[in-house]
Amino acid sequence: MNSQSYKPRIIVLLFIVIVLMILYTSYLFNLQVLNMLKYQNRARDVSMRLIPIPAQRGEIYDRNMDIPLVINVDSFAVNIIPGELDNNTLESTLDKLSDVLRVEYGELRKRIPSSYRKLYQPVELKSNVDLRTITYIAEHKNEFPGITWNSKPIRNYTCPGSITHVLGYVGNITVEEYQVLYNKGYTMNSQIGKSGVEKEYDSLLRGKDGKIIRTVDVKGRKIESGKMDDIPPTNGKTLVLTIDRHVQKLAEEALGERMGSVVVLKPATGEILALVSYPWFDPNVFYTEEAKDYYRKLALDPRHPFLNRTIQSAYAPASTFKIIMTTADIEEKDFPVDKTITCNGYIRLGDRIFKCHKKEGHGSLILHEALEQSCDVYFYTLGLEYLGIDTISDYARRFGYGNYTEIDLPGEIRGLVPTPSWKEEVYNSKWVGGDTVNTSIGQGYLNVTPIQMADMVALTVNKGVVYKPHVLKAVLDPVTGKIIQEIKPEVLITPSISRKTLDTVQEYMRGVVTDGTAKVVITTKAVEVAGKTGTGEVGLEDRWNAWFAANGPYGAPPEDQVVVLTMVEATNKWEWWAVRAANIIFQGLFAGETYDEAIDSLHWGWLRNKREVQ
Repeated sequence: MNSQSYKPRIIVLLFIVIVLMILYTSYLFNLQVLNMLKYQNRARDVSMRLIPIPAQRGEIYDRNMDIPLVINVDSFAVNIIPGELDNNTLESTLDKLSDVLRVEYGELRKRIPSSYRKLYQPVELKSNVDLRTITYIAEHKNEFPGITWNSKPIRNYTCPGSITHVLGYVGNITVEEYQVLYNKGYTMNSQIGKSGVEKEYDSLLRGKDGKIIRTVDVKGRKIESGKMDDIPPTNGKTLVLTIDRHVQKLAEEALGERMGSVVVLKPATGEILALVSYPWFDPNVFYTEEAKDYYRKLALDPRHPFLNRTIQSAYAPASTFKIIMTTADIEEKDFPVDKTITCNGYIRLGDRIFKCHKKEGHGSLILHEALEQSCDVYFYTLGLEYLGIDTISDYARRFGYGNYTEIDLPGEIRGLVPTPSWKEEVYNSKWVGGDTVNTSIGQGYLNVTPIQMADMVALTVNKGVVYKPHVLKAVLDPVTGKIIQEIKPEVLITPSISRKTLDTVQEYMRGVVTDGTAKVVITTKAVEVAGKTGTGEVGLEDRWNAWFAANGPYGAPPEDQVVVLTMVEATNKWEWWAVRAANIIFQGLFAGETYDEAIDSLHWGWLRNKREVQ
């Protein structure tokens, strides 16, 4: 074969080489020129590691702003860098660490799943570690290879008690929470609000973590000569609440250790002065060694201490609902307010008998007398023969029942205003006259929350407007203390009810205290009170849910008044305590007295003796 036969092959080979060189040159040009910044950023990302610097969570104050309700306490988190340890060293290190941290070996091992085994990033093993423990680990550093620590403050609630349901608490983020919040700057080591204000305003309180940026090698190990930058954290905002801790304490002690709730609010703004729910819990225990057992105990407690009864429990409003019935009758003029209905102690409807709470009956009553004496027969008749369920349900909704109050706390429920269509849909059963009779005195299917009932009273005080109840008063800069945001009153509802009607209803409510069912208990001389009692049946022979919905000073401008709502559940021994508690709160609030001073002024010193015996 002569040399001429190789020529085509050489030309083809040369062509292929040239094409490959062009392609390779084009690829290099693409890498080094066209996409230079892109690959530079990738290389930088691979070689850089970020170490978070936790931000200080914002403090929380009550409206007095003299002492904080929630602060941060110095504490530490202990971490491990799994990639720096072989299997044997990892096991022995965790074994030693379990004794020092007082955590079972198995619990520590669970913190390092197989996917983390080659990770050269800190993995948190335990938070809330005290300085003494950190000092011991530092002094014996050679015994704990791969172990690091960092500052991680914990929350301290300075006034534990009933205010816990308002403040809430924080805890480690769960997997489920992280899946929802990962794109908002949260990490698997984040602390997050679990309830109350801590949860509602977590985005304001948490601040923004800082970070240390350092250069690492291909295995993620720190390069001592590499670049390091610090980005300082931004601390969380300071929150000022509408709560007055002195009023909160007064209401807490007035309720005592009785399952129930208290709401004290300013009707002219919707500001909550006190929000009490019993039983409560101590969130500070969640940051101790007893946390797991304590949480389990609370979760299994049949009294449900995690439940904020002011917004998360609904009950039959009982005779307090007669305020709405009275409003509907005056406004609609379906039955003359000066015309009597005779109460003989019961009415008969078909084959059923509906009794009045006064067995012998009240005799002949007009509307204001019926409200004062809380005559069931009068309101049975009014609802069944004159108003009807459609009007009753309409007015209940005008007062906000069956809808959210939109209070700035998580977990609120909306209660229930029943209608014939609702009953047919839920129970596949027709609405009957007995249902209207029960609803007319606040029983049956009707359910409301304490905060809704407080708003009901606020509507009568404000002459036709309800402001959204809220617990946040202002947001402050944590460094300068300057106001960043001040919460303004926000109208929730303005139902179509005349001012004249609501003036009359307030007058009738005052009569309940001066001449009616509350006369013997509301004895305070510090303020004139208007209100309505309620005694709700729950199927027990000797116990009832007790309500008192009230405001004072009666007749004063709305901005000078407060609404007090007390509710005591039937699980407690019957004492008709809701009215008594309200009497103490009004006395203490308007006389500037503590609980002990208030009961002395009311000549109820026997309550102190009873508490001392307990």
